[in-house]
Amino acid sequence: MPNLNQTIDRSLQISRSVATVAERRVRDAFEAYTTRVRKAQAAFVQDSGAATRFHPTQAWQEWARYGVDFVQRSILMADTLRQRGNNWIAHEQAGKPPVLAYRYEMLADGRTFERPVNHALVRIIPPKGVTVDHKLRPFVIIDPRAGHGPGIGGFKEDSEVGVALKAGHPVYFVIFYPDPEPGQTLADVTDAEAEFVRLVAERHPESPKPVLVGNCQGGWAVMMLAAARPDIAGPLVINGAPMSYWAGNDGDNPMRYAGGLAGGAWLSLLASDLGGGKFDGAHLVQSFEDLNPANTYWDKYYHLFDDIDEEAPRFLEFERWWGGFYLMNEEEIRWIVNNLFIGNKLSQGEARLGPGRYFDLKSIKQPIIVFASMGDNITPPQQAFNWISDIYSSTEEIKANGQTIVGLIHEDIGHLGIFVSGKVAKKEHTQIVSVLKYIQELPPGLYGMQIHETTGADGNVEYDVTLHERRLEDLKRLQKYDRVDEKPFEAVAAFSELTERAYEQLVRPAVREATPEWLAKALREWHPLRVQRWWFSDRNPMLACLPQAASIARAYRRPRALDNPGRRAERLYSEHVSAALDLYRDLRDAGREAAFFEVYGNMMALQMADQRAVIRRQTRFDARALPAVRQVLDEMDQGGLPEAVIRTGMLIVKAGGGKRRLAQMEHTRALLEPTGILRDLDEDQLRRLLHEETLVVEFEPHQAKTSLGKLVRTTSDRQKLNALFDAIETDSHLDARQHALLAELRKLVPKPAPSASARARKALPAPDAAVRRNGNAAPARRTTKARTGSRRPR
Repeated sequence: MPNLNQTIDRSLQISRSVATVAERRVRDAFEAYTTRVRKAQAAFVQDSGAATRFHPTQAWQEWARYGVDFVQRSILMADTLRQRGNNWIAHEQAGKPPVLAYRYEMLADGRTFERPVNHALVRIIPPKGVTVDHKLRPFVIIDPRAGHGPGIGGFKEDSEVGVALKAGHPVYFVIFYPDPEPGQTLADVTDAEAEFVRLVAERHPESPKPVLVGNCQGGWAVMMLAAARPDIAGPLVINGAPMSYWAGNDGDNPMRYAGGLAGGAWLSLLASDLGGGKFDGAHLVQSFEDLNPANTYWDKYYHLFDDIDEEAPRFLEFERWWGGFYLMNEEEIRWIVNNLFIGNKLSQGEARLGPGRYFDLKSIKQPIIVFASMGDNITPPQQAFNWISDIYSSTEEIKANGQTIVGLIHEDIGHLGIFVSGKVAKKEHTQIVSVLKYIQELPPGLYGMQIHETTGADGNVEYDVTLHERRLEDLKRLQKYDRVDEKPFEAVAAFSELTERAYEQLVRPAVREATPEWLAKALREWHPLRVQRWWFSDRNPMLACLPQAASIARAYRRPRALDNPGRRAERLYSEHVSAALDLYRDLRDAGREAAFFEVYGNMMALQMADQRAVIRRQTRFDARALPAVRQVLDEMDQGGLPEAVIRTGMLIVKAGGGKRRLAQMEHTRALLEPTGILRDLDEDQLRRLLHEETLVVEFEPHQAKTSLGKLVRTTSDRQKLNALFDAIETDSHLDARQHALLAELRKLVPKPAPSASARARKALPAPDAAVRRNGNAAPARRTTKARTGSRRPR
């Protein structure tokens, strides 16, 4: 009975909170509408102030010019929409090839694999004037299968592909075909992508492991691939990737409620059955368009209409990608909905592709860069970052696991802007490529990446990148309610399991029987997003005269002046229409959100959630209890010069507050390169040393300093370490604490006197011999450890 009373009280409290939030959102929606309309009216009145000086004849002439311009723009816009339809038909007939702006060559076709998939690996051919260095780390870019086709990562010159090519990196792209192979599953796709990465690494035996870049839903595909095969992956970059689907804030992220309001995953099964076992990607695209009805139904078309002479090519190019709708097998969309959209199982370690094939994101040892935007209402930063707090309980656990995560958040760019914006490519993606050059030298931990824009002496824009060490608690700043509002999503997952079983038992047999293949194709052909394209094309005989009319309009084009009164009135009207559609969207989203929490926050739903949820014990994580951590701390005084150099750098950065400037990392590499101290370490050995020394500095900072002298036993090593102290001390960015630490380290590892140096060489011949043989000062015991350290128990 106490549990029932508690549940009833929770339900009533949720209802009161939902009503309060809904009321506030409705009020905010009307205030935003009123403010926007008044602002537009004030601008119109201000711009029209000079109109009172017009002579009646002049005013008539201006409106006549506007009328001519209006008719011409209307004809040209209709012709542009006709061209869009023709382009769509031509793209369909060509097999919907990728919309890459670069030439490419096929390297591997997944349709020929033992388990065929509709994916393929292509090599991007560098354009003229661009030279790539095959010894640099190759890039493998994976685009999302979210209804559209591949190519958005290389849609134009200023893109992820273009940035990597300009930096000299070989670039490869994973494309996919419109129709899935029969019986294709996501397990097959993951295995095929792993084979693609292996082939890329095989083509570049002298380069480090490939960078894997995943865009949007390609991000979780990259994470799954890296978790399944951590041995083949290099650094990971996930852009706008939804990893924790339940996350978000009220009023900002309405898409997360869609699964619950639809009653669960059964709707995707119905759509697949009506498609003859294939899910139409146009359904996903339509859900994206419904998020912003003002842009879908008015703004993008008015922008085209307002600037038809300049906007048409850009509009047509984007629509070529936006209108390419791809298909998925029923098994694929079912897995995605159950494990990601509704189940949110990937970040909880419950997602699996088959018997025994679970994905543990903790198994990823390579550095990860996460890029998101506060202006993204499809994949908000909460969904991009909350997986970190889902699998880790503290910052110390991240370090103990040896994982390096760098986060970058844009202030306002939208979801598509993350991938297609030229400004984002020139700034954020370019700096991500720069950070990737040094990210393997970054110790385990959680970092925030900041890009400062400056103007150089030559007047050109320059960027200064800083990596600030963060704590897991900092992610809470992205949340409004400390993730308490995610509780009803447990009820959604439980309810979805019931409705899915009910649909399979009661409805599916009849739907499949009533949907032959010809009907499935007809339903796809008559989807509203396809109809609006093929209907407004040369297939429509009513548009036969449109090309000639457009040709006449272009020949006699008379654009109106920028200060034309008709143009001002037109823009005022457009602003009113757009504001009204935004008001509708805000009221609709407020109503949907309130309905979601009322339905899934009531007494019965909460009981279902409590029964399904895994009860996690809120115990404090103690990294010292891990056997691997204990072993590292017990052996912190064993090692050689490489360990001493890495530990020194970590101690100095820690003293400076955990801030790392990219320019300083470049300077440090330049200092160490001539010495050859780290030259004999491969990428995996360097990551292992960084992991171990992070544990030493993080958990035993005092002993990390006092044991430093034991790592440099020879005169030569002490001289090299002191030379490093001298070089570091010349850095003008060091603060007082870092200078004090350097002075302390000099006392612990003083410079050897010449006579003492000679005596040391005579008394300690064995370590010197080890230095000559191994290229570093590591004693035999530490060298053995270096070979087997990666196999320590976790």
